[in-house]
Amino acid sequence: MAEKVVIVGSGPAGWAAAIYTARASLEPLVYEGAITEENRQNGTMPLGQLSLTTEVENYPGFPAGDLSHYLRDSLDEENAWLADMHAKEGASGPELMNLMRKQAKNFGTRVVTDDIVEVDFSSHPFKLKSLGGDEVEAMAVIIATGARANYLGLESEDKYKNKGVSACAVCDGALPRFRNKPLVVVGGGDSAVEEADYLTKFASTVYLVHRRDELRASQIMAERAKNHPKIDILWNSVVEEVLGTDEDGVTGVRISSTVGEDDRELEAGGMFVAIGHTPNTAFLEGKLEMTDKKYLQWTVPFRTNTSVEGVFAAGDVADDYYRQAITAAGSGCMAALDAERWLAAKGFH
Repeated sequence: MAEKVVIVGSGPAGWAAAIYTARASLEPLVYEGAITEENRQNGTMPLGQLSLTTEVENYPGFPAGDLSHYLRDSLDEENAWLADMHAKEGASGPELMNLMRKQAKNFGTRVVTDDIVEVDFSSHPFKLKSLGGDEVEAMAVIIATGARANYLGLESEDKYKNKGVSACAVCDGALPRFRNKPLVVVGGGDSAVEEADYLTKFASTVYLVHRRDELRASQIMAERAKNHPKIDILWNSVVEEVLGTDEDGVTGVRISSTVGEDDRELEAGGMFVAIGHTPNTAFLEGKLEMTDKKYLQWTVPFRTNTSVEGVFAAGDVADDYYRQAITAAGSGCMAALDAERWLAAKGFH
């Protein structure tokens, strides 16, 4: 018998969709992702990108404070260890994601720790196949697989992720560790310039490290960076190593020249990588319409509909602009409501 709703993905969008569809008695089945070395390397483990973040200061409802008693009382026993690790600075990413997961389960959501690797949307009910070989049919599907930040691939970069290395200035730039310190932004497009400009609110200086002698950003954005008194553009340069200590996190970077000049070491309290994101849509190639950047295409204004009727998309998998936990969760709610109303209109529930 076909499931009413299958949700693929387990970030804020996936769990919000699960909460809303479960409360609508649609008995959602969530494929939260597989625990594999490949997923660990790609940053696509269960619970999404937010689970790779430490402090979360900008998600409404979680001000700084001691949540340890609440966490211990609310989470499943196997995740209660988070209460002992709680930093008393509001919710961390893993805490917030596990709370969302638990809330979805409280309403009856069923969770499978596996990846969906193959889909058939050519007939109805839809067919989905998992990495483990399971096959499931669904009357409606919500895709919430997110997008992963692109990194430089340095061993030292990986070592200091969440200890001064970030891929989101809006998410992390206001944290105390970055205030009144020199910061490094890597990239040369509009996103990199936007990140650098945003960080000038908090940093003493922002070094914009770009491998070429001209920014890829639009002219107006490039001029903004060149003329900003706090932004120092380092042309023809690449980051070779992130420097730091276990106690302090990032303390600087070593950069090399692409035109034969000497290496340099920069003192810095953090490094922000702004070289793009990759949406997790490879398994949907040829199945759903995508943008030129491989994000899923919403086909109805202000709705989460995709190019296949009955398939909806939520969160960063369809959003290359906002990329925030709260916007992802909001679109998860939207996708759930869209799916519920579509199923009702078709007489499926």
